[in-house]
Amino acid sequence: MPRTPSRRTALQGLAAGVAVVGFDPFSRSWAATTTRTTGRTLAGLPPLDGGVHTDDASLAADADDFGHIVHRRPAAVLRPGSVRDVVAMVRFCNEHGVSVAPRGQGHATQGQAQVDGGLVIETTPLGSIGPVGPGSTTVTVGAGARWSEVARATLAHGLTPPTFTDYLELSVGGTLSVGGIGGQTHQQGAQVDNVTELQVVTGAGDLVRCSPTRHRDLFHAVLAGLGQCAVIVGATLRLVPAPVTVRHYLLPYDDLRTFLDDQRLLVQEGRFDYVEGQVSADADGAFRGYVIEAVAYGPPVGPAPDDTALLRGLRHDPAGVQTSDLGYYDFLDRLAASVAALKEAGLWAFAHPWLNLLLPGRSAATLAESLLADLTPADLGPGVVLLYPVLRKNLHTPLLRTPDDPVSYLLAVLRTTAPDDTATVDRLLAANRAAYDTVHAAGGTHYPVGSVPFGAADWREHFGPVYRRLATARHTYDPRGILVPGQGVF
Repeated sequence: MPRTPSRRTALQGLAAGVAVVGFDPFSRSWAATTTRTTGRTLAGLPPLDGGVHTDDASLAADADDFGHIVHRRPAAVLRPGSVRDVVAMVRFCNEHGVSVAPRGQGHATQGQAQVDGGLVIETTPLGSIGPVGPGSTTVTVGAGARWSEVARATLAHGLTPPTFTDYLELSVGGTLSVGGIGGQTHQQGAQVDNVTELQVVTGAGDLVRCSPTRHRDLFHAVLAGLGQCAVIVGATLRLVPAPVTVRHYLLPYDDLRTFLDDQRLLVQEGRFDYVEGQVSADADGAFRGYVIEAVAYGPPVGPAPDDTALLRGLRHDPAGVQTSDLGYYDFLDRLAASVAALKEAGLWAFAHPWLNLLLPGRSAATLAESLLADLTPADLGPGVVLLYPVLRKNLHTPLLRTPDDPVSYLLAVLRTTAPDDTATVDRLLAANRAAYDTVHAAGGTHYPVGSVPFGAADWREHFGPVYRRLATARHTYDPRGILVPGQGVF
């Protein structure tokens, strides 16, 4: 289980990089020595358990992300040895007008967690996982803890967070900043809907615990708030009983509307604990192959899965059904082998101009048909297309914006392309924007984990009736506007 490093451990790690001792407010630069030839007085850093670094390796690493599209070089990187380091450095940066962005696993796709000339706070050292017992209903974890680590720690006691994203190696703080949608969302809500308390550091440098009953405005401004009001340093997550095994189904379809209608039926009836779907290209390169991915949890959460009952009335091709029984964690971590293969092939380092949109259910078939008709295998590359429903009644976080429809469909076009082919990257980004405009005109929304060029006016429209609430919280908790400029919200 990850632990917050001690002061000694953290300081020993400074030998790997250049530790900063002060900041020159005049030149807006960080200094690794107290010796200056300018005669100006440095603003000394507060005492830290960890350290601030300005070496090229640290800065270059945090000037990149999973998207490999945007590169904004910070002036310094904080590797905190404690939560108080985050408090001290955010307070310091607020005083000196230095922009700040937290970074978890660096899985953003368009520079959202990068900051040009500012301070990046790497949250990985804040990876603690609090005590869990067989009767626990919650667990408190550090923002840098990965969901895979949380799952393993809680499963040791037969418990699990209710909702996971498909890829487990993301930080808790990262997904709670955007939403955290997955195949369990239709029943359990998004990850942000399963948080009972947050520990955050506001843009003013105040350490605050917030919840639905304590500092409620801040709580709701942080969850899915894109880091605009505070840095998440800890979260208390809801836990539910975990199954020992699950039954995993792949159900093929050859008609889009039938595929979508059967997905809708499944989530409205609640037959399966997990429902997603994929779209693939046929031999002619047209995206006309559809597969429902559905999972039923076994004991002690539910009864032993009954294939006949679970598949009754569905209109898939029965000849192509694939069924497998898996351990629960093996199911959650099912992408691990694929990710390892992508890394080995060098494709993890390719550009990822992803498109993630929520389509209103009433027009999902028409919109998906149009968008998929414009998609080519070459433009997708070795990526995948996901298409699956969520139920609005189970989504309660105000800043996670969804269409005004009881059922919405997440369309995720997870493109992969060569990063040095900037013309193709730019063309795909423009295509993403055009797709967003089409979906937005029909009442759809942007799920902000992808690469859609957005400006402040777009964000104002995106947040709609809750924008003023977010702007008020920003003014209250980050009055100098130092946090996460890479999102471009304000």
